[in-house]
Amino acid sequence: YTLSLHDALPIFSIDLWASNLEPIVPDLQTWLAGLEARVAQTAARGAHMLVLPEFACAQWLSFAPGDLPTHHTMGWLFECGEIALDAIAAMSAQYGVSILAGTIPFPADPVDGVPAYFNRAWLITPDGARYSQDKLSLTPLEAQGAGGITVHGETINVIEWNGLRMAMIICLDSEFTDLWSRLGTLDLDLVIIPAKTDMITGYNRVFSCARARAIELQTVVCVLGAVGAPLETAMTDTGVGGASVFMPCDIGVSLDGIHVALPPQTAAMMTDHVLIAADIPVGACRRLRNGHAEAEVCPALWDATHLIVNDPYSPENVT
Repeated sequence: YTLSLHDALPIFSIDLWASNLEPIVPDLQTWLAGLEARVAQTAARGAHMLVLPEFACAQWLSFAPGDLPTHHTMGWLFECGEIALDAIAAMSAQYGVSILAGTIPFPADPVDGVPAYFNRAWLITPDGARYSQDKLSLTPLEAQGAGGITVHGETINVIEWNGLRMAMIICLDSEFTDLWSRLGTLDLDLVIIPAKTDMITGYNRVFSCARARAIELQTVVCVLGAVGAPLETAMTDTGVGGASVFMPCDIGVSLDGIHVALPPQTAAMMTDHVLIAADIPVGACRRLRNGHAEAEVCPALWDATHLIVNDPYSPENVT
């Protein structure tokens, strides 16, 4: 990160790529070349990180073998991912930009002898480090085993990145308050949410929750969704993407809690935008969160365990 000349607090810049998954790419090298062009733009702008959405790797299905069995989809994406991650690590080192490569299937313990996979996000840094986070909750489609068996993760990984404490939370995981109650105790400077939502309702759930979490945790929350889906028709595909950077609503940081935002992008719009989020005042948020600057409210520090619930209609009170 860099230091703000105004108050000597850390700030950083990030690019959020709401990538369009529908265009066909002929092979992995072509896809990687397109990514490298984005990384070069991020480096030229002086930004510190480029973020891809959940399952950005799904675009690889456009060059998958024609006879690939559906239940082997996850395994094939994992094999491509091993090649891609090495190439992405080389890009990160060459351009000096950290790259959050969306999510890629990664092997888990077999389920009843059948291969199973995590939906795993990867952050790769210029020094060669690789940090991961598995999706903690499954969508109905994932739970049904579409493309292979997907299992949920069991850990929250806190990452030390450029002097900041950060976590990666994947799509649906943004919607669960109990998880964020745990995150609220971790003094996080940054939470990044790579997402992929199939309809505007899913987009609104994920992005609305992300905005609320920034207020609740008094931290920076970046959320990013892919546009469309691979091998679909843009005019009928309901997939919606976008990107936003949210912060606390506090007079010392932001009046509305929105640092920068890209409106919802439908598949029919056929967009492929990068949201440039420059000079995010992560240090100012940290000061609020840690009591070094006066905050209007400190919602994440409030504990409700002492409350007694009076409910005449609870099961124990109904005979």
